[in-house]
Amino acid sequence: MAGRLKKLLPKRLRAKLGSDDVVIPVVKLSGAIAAGGTAFRPALNLGSCALRLEKAFSMKGAPAVAIVVNSPGGSPVQSRLIYRRIRDLAEEHEKKVHVFVEDAAASGGYMIACAGDDITADPSSIVGSIGVISSSFGFVDAIQKIGVKRRVHTAGQNKSVLDPFLPEKKADIDRLKALQLEIHQVFIDLVKESRGDRLVEHKDMFTGLFWTGGSAKELGLIDEIGDLRSSLKARYGKKTKLALIEPKRGLFGNKVAAGITTGSAAAGAQLADSVASGMDGEAIAAGLADGFISAAEEKLLWNRLGL
Repeated sequence: MAGRLKKLLPKRLRAKLGSDDVVIPVVKLSGAIAAGGTAFRPALNLGSCALRLEKAFSMKGAPAVAIVVNSPGGSPVQSRLIYRRIRDLAEEHEKKVHVFVEDAAASGGYMIACAGDDITADPSSIVGSIGVISSSFGFVDAIQKIGVKRRVHTAGQNKSVLDPFLPEKKADIDRLKALQLEIHQVFIDLVKESRGDRLVEHKDMFTGLFWTGGSAKELGLIDEIGDLRSSLKARYGKKTKLALIEPKRGLFGNKVAAGITTGSAAAGAQLADSVASGMDGEAIAAGLADGFISAAEEKLLWNRLGL
């Protein structure tokens, strides 16, 4: 009888009373953040996680959604789009959002983490890096040594800004820095709005530095030190169950949604599916090359954090 009466109560109250059937959907957002993405070049972006987020927030009876973030950062646009979608879904379905940081929630990864009503991290997690970075290579000396001449024809004087095969121009650099400052301010405003008075004033808070979970808690960048399972069971009861919302799988059972497997691991995982689907050899080779390049780029992002 007690169980039947409990089911008549609002779902949030049932959770607080330790209902035996409390289930918390879990969505994992992992990897470098970038627009696009293919079978051979996976990326974490809104397109790769939108369906999983929708499914998680639509789960009836769930008082909250848990988001696991493990990302070194990437596209500021995609980061904010994911952040915004999580907040919109939370308001639409009136659910709490609990964010858990694994190895890192840095740069764009931390922007996504700010979508949580609270953020929990491991004491050794890397958190922060609230800044904007743009990097490339210059090949001016290299092409001169091998006797190659760069020929560029444009309609519009700014169409070849920051061409890696031409000497840098001060005007181009100034323009890039101005853009970075604008994007940086958007990031800062988002963090301040999300974290509010939980933030502790610190001179390096928005300089791009990052901290361990323990230090991040002292600065108010996160709320608790802990882990997914322990935290949710402490909050909703010992019998709380976790339901991982997984991406669709390919022909041979490989996870095909971006942001789940990355780099060369993903390229290998998708090879069988591509062959089976009849993709020609040239396309497969091009895709694999693109995937390995993507893996190298992502590795650089992780290396920046010492991971």
